[in-house]
Amino acid sequence: MTAITFIAHDGTRYDIDAADGSSAMENAIRNDVPGIDADCGGACACATCHVYVDGDHAEQLAPMEAMEEDMLDFALDVRSNSRLSCQIRIRPDLAGLTLTVPARQA
Repeated sequence: MTAITFIAHDGTRYDIDAADGSSAMENAIRNDVPGIDADCGGACACATCHVYVDGDHAEQLAPMEAMEEDMLDFALDVRSNSRLSCQIRIRPDLAGLTLTVPARQA
């Protein structure tokens, strides 16, 4: 298990012990994080799990693939640290990962 945090649009923190190998999106759904709808179920076919990756963790994530980049075109308020949480695989070296849910997504 790896400790990660989601910050909802209203500032509420969701500290989660996430199973290694699972996606950040799966953990958000299991823990009722508002604003992470995951309409496509994690198939990288929508942008309803859009998050901002806080701090240096953005550089630790696997590089964004073209499909994720294309889906982010449908998200609101995209930033340089935007990712789809369905594409973030949890692993021990991501301990302390903080993901913020965009306000306009909530």
